[in-house]
Amino acid sequence: MSRQEVDVLVVGGGQAGLAMSEHLSNAGVPHLVLERDRIAERWRSQRWDSLVANGPAWHDRFPGMEFGDLAPDDFASKDQIADYFEAYAEKIAAPVRTGVEVTSVRRHRGRPGFRVRTSDGELDARFVVAATGPFQRPVIPPIVPGDAGPLQLHSSSYKNPAQLPEGGVLVVGAGSSGVQIAEELRRAGRAVHLSVGPHDRPPRRYRGRDFCWWLGVLGKWDAETPPRGAEHVTIAVSGARGGHTVDFRALAALGITLTGRTESYRDGTLHFAPDLGANIAAGDANYLSLLDEADAYIARNGLELPEEPEARELGPDPACVTDPVRELDLATAGITSIVWATGFAVDYSWLQVDAFDEHGKPRHRRGVSTEPGVYFLGLPWLARRGSSFIWGVWHDAKFVADHITTQRDYLRY
Repeated sequence: MSRQEVDVLVVGGGQAGLAMSEHLSNAGVPHLVLERDRIAERWRSQRWDSLVANGPAWHDRFPGMEFGDLAPDDFASKDQIADYFEAYAEKIAAPVRTGVEVTSVRRHRGRPGFRVRTSDGELDARFVVAATGPFQRPVIPPIVPGDAGPLQLHSSSYKNPAQLPEGGVLVVGAGSSGVQIAEELRRAGRAVHLSVGPHDRPPRRYRGRDFCWWLGVLGKWDAETPPRGAEHVTIAVSGARGGHTVDFRALAALGITLTGRTESYRDGTLHFAPDLGANIAAGDANYLSLLDEADAYIARNGLELPEEPEARELGPDPACVTDPVRELDLATAGITSIVWATGFAVDYSWLQVDAFDEHGKPRHRRGVSTEPGVYFLGLPWLARRGSSFIWGVWHDAKFVADHITTQRDYLRY
């Protein structure tokens, strides 16, 4: 890349970067999108083979284009989602350069804008949008030493059951990734333990409507701040096999042994917290409260939606919940693999500006950084609960693009 100047540099060519590009183009703002790999690369290479979207096709998309090969209530595969974004980039003529990594962004001294270094040269940018999203650095808690015996990998590196050595598997994490991977492994004939932490557990569908619809009409997608202590609570929901409500009792009935949070490791033995029953109960309470709100909404608005009393029938707790495993000798249990479905951390080491707090978290309001000229996009709770979802990031990008447009107008004056 020869030295050049751009008005706006967008770093990242996934859903956040493409949403940003569309709104900037609509506003007539010159810009460039740099992506170190391929468009929507993480959907292709950092997801397991059978993954599908957690929301139906009518919901998990940008407003300007539908999935042409899916019915509205179908769940797109990871490759269909990646293909969708590639097609969207072509549709909006996004100025994306792939295979170019941004290695540093620093503010100019004595003049506006930023000096940007990339794997293909340098450029100057008046504004920089960090659209790399929340899934930048896989997090594996430092609990089990690497030389303990079992193969250990993060859920972003898991592909399919055949990838793992013969033997039992411990899956750590009760969010969407953990429960779907655990179920897939069990259905492939593996002995599976699933370590369950605090979680929300919405119904997949209730009274004929998907939970995405319920969160919309109940105003929950637009919540601007999470409940205290719930900033990172995992959500157990699945679009697999046509979509179904995640039920930990059903997973136990399938043959999966549930445990509490993975707490510590010593001399070949894992120790679990005594919180499994409480975590299951709290997830049930979250589930039932959404049913209550849905019923109240139906009554209040006089909707004719079919009643579903069976949705409230939870059934008895399985033995692994009433008499939980507190410790597990990995060798005795035949555990040869551990899959850590324990989330991600952001990595803004390339963004060398004063835009972060003492914990390394971006300081911003609705994506507008405290560092003038720097913006963030695609992060959880950036502006609302839906901010890190496909459709949510599109709406957030509109706000950021409007802010950039206003700042350009001031500068022109």
